[in-house]
Amino acid sequence: MTDSRVPPTETPPVEGSIAEAHQERSDGGLWEHPSVWLALIVCGAVLIAAFFVARIAGL
Repeated sequence: MTDSRVPPTETPPVEGSIAEAHQERSDGGLWEHPSVWLALIVCGAVLIAAFFVARIAGL
């Protein structure tokens, strides 16, 4: 058997590839889920609008 030049814990380079290995980006939590922020903003806007509608209806 021939000796492998690539250690067994590493992926061998692809022929013709010039890219290097990079670290996987960690999950950014809420910052990567803008729909959560959008839902909070919409709920706040609806609550404020409901407050003004209730005041107008009470007059």
